[in-house]
This record gives sequence, structure tokens and C-alpha cells, in this order.
Amino acid sequence: MVRASLSPVFQGIFHARIAPERPRFQTSPSSDRPHRMVVSTLKAPKEAPMSATNWSFGDKVTHADRPEWGEGQITAIQPVIIEGQPTQRLTIRFERAGIKKLAAAVANIRPAKNQAPSSNASAPAASQDPTKIGDLELADRLIKIPDDALDPFISLEKRLAYALGLYRFSDQGGSLLDWAAMQTGLADPLSRILRHDLEAHYAKFRRNLDRHTGDLVGQLMRQDRAAVRKVGDKAPPEGQQALRRILARR
Repeated sequence: MVRASLSPVFQGIFHARIAPERPRFQTSPSSDRPHRMVVSTLKAPKEAPMSATNWSFGDKVTHADRPEWGEGQITAIQPVIIEGQPTQRLTIRFERAGIKKLAAAVANIRPAKNQAPSSNASAPAASQDPTKIGDLELADRLIKIPDDALDPFISLEKRLAYALGLYRFSDQGGSLLDWAAMQTGLADPLSRILRHDLEAHYAKFRRNLDRHTGDLVGQLMRQDRAAVRKVGDKAPPEGQQALRRILARR
């Protein structure tokens, strides 16, 4: 029996885990007819694109990690390559933050709710026009913890990271208004709510946030103490201070 040489197609992948070379044709005792050996190959899966959404001029969007910026509209689009993958550099005019230039593959850009509602939106405001909702619902929105810190389908690490990020807000100056805009969806919260009332609602929100963040820290510490430290290292300074207070009480 003559042992067939490897095909040139397989010579370049000889170092992969391939079964030892066998005869290309094999003859059985009962028949002189050769049986052809079938060789199958597996293709490596293609890498998923960095950004699955192709934005268009005029699209209305929000930045899920900066909901306090309010709704924005895309005013310019430039194709770019990031880490070898095609994406878009977006120029967006936000109603509360002005013009921002963001890479679609990096920034957490989502369609605005009044254009295409998203079930994963981080702000608690519903798709209903926030200027038309009642005072009681506005008050409820102000003290509610955003969904990205609550959703059980989001990993504990990401929920804790989002919760610690909420400590960047305070009850002082423009930070209070940014927080209220994030919570309610109002571009100008003072058009509906007195500043004194905003401060009172913020105090309730912080108590809720402290309690919820403490719960997240406790859950994650039972699973992976090192993960708590890693999340804390990436948190804003105010979030790191909050984490130290929580850990000091344990």
C-alpha cells in the first residue's frame, strides 16, 4: 500500500491538531473499488463588527452613559477605522451639552425614545413626553434608581459600576440640574420643579442609592472580592469615596 502525500492545501496548517496521515484510498477485501476518504474543514467564525448600527444625518439619539445631556441630533457623519473595524464618527448637538464628536463604536449611543424606543434605556423616564406628565410621576422618577443599576440580566459588576457612577452628581449648582434632567427627561427641570424641591428629592435619591449600592457590593463580595476592587478603581472619585464608606461599615 502506498501512503499518499499531504495535499499542498493542508501543508500550511500541518501544525494544527490533525489526525495522522492516512491513505487517500483504501481497498476492502471484498471489493477492488476504492473508498474515497472525506475530509471536512472548519472555518473560523468571523469577528462581530464593533458597531451594528449605521446612523444617518438627522437621527435623534441619546448617550446612554450621559443621559443628563438630553436628546441629541446627528449633524455630521464621517466614516473612520477604529482597531481595524469600520465605524462612524458622529457630530451630535445635544440639547443640554452642546456639540459633541463621538465614535459610534465607542460611545453608548442609542436612538432617542421618541424616534425608536429602546427597552434598554438607562434613564427611568418613559417614552411619554416628560413635559406632559403629572407632578406625582415626576417625583417618583426623581427618586428612582435607573434601570441599568437594577436589571438582573446585567452583570453585578456592570450594575455596581453604573451605581458608583451615579455618585458624580450632587445637590449643588448645575450638577443638581444634570441629575434632575437625567431622571426626568426634562431639558429644563426648573421649568416644572422648584430648586428647593429638587434638593429634597435628591436627598431621598441618595438614600436609595446608598442602600442599593450597599446591596450590590455585598452580593459581589460574596462572589468575587477582587471584582469589587476592580470596579471601584474605575469609578469616579465620588463613587470611590462612597465605596470606601460602604466597605468601612461592613
